[in-house]
Amino acid sequence: MVKVKTFTSPLKIFQVHNELVELDRSVNEFLQQNKIKKVISVCDSTTNTDGGTMGIIRVLTYEE
Repeated sequence: MVKVKTFTSPLKIFQVHNELVELDRSVNEFLQQNKIKKVISVCDSTTNTDGGTMGIIRVLTYEE
């Protein structure tokens, strides 16, 4: 069965690298805890308000 999981993270100026590392850690932890063996896709998108980047959304599509 194909499933989709969404992860989000706020982005703060000068801290984007740390926030992306934390987002990666969250996704990897989810994969390990749920024993996911097949990832179909990973897609990142930024959220935007008034022209400024406010956060990132990572969508993970996987099979159980």
